[in-house]
Amino acid sequence: MDDATSQQGSEAEAAVRRARFGALPEPVRVEDMVEERPAGTPDPARTAYNQDEWLVRYCL
Repeated sequence: MDDATSQQGSEAEAAVRRARFGALPEPVRVEDMVEERPAGTPDPARTAYNQDEWLVRYCL
């Protein structure tokens, strides 16, 4: 009787394992792993260059 009880127990444990770990998750595509968006909005005041600014700042 011990063999039958242990076999039923192992079958029940196997069913629980199959229910929990029976299938692998769906693979994730590379396109879904990457998100592209700009780091920030461009600031025109920061990138503007004035040739005469150094004259005003350092000479006057």
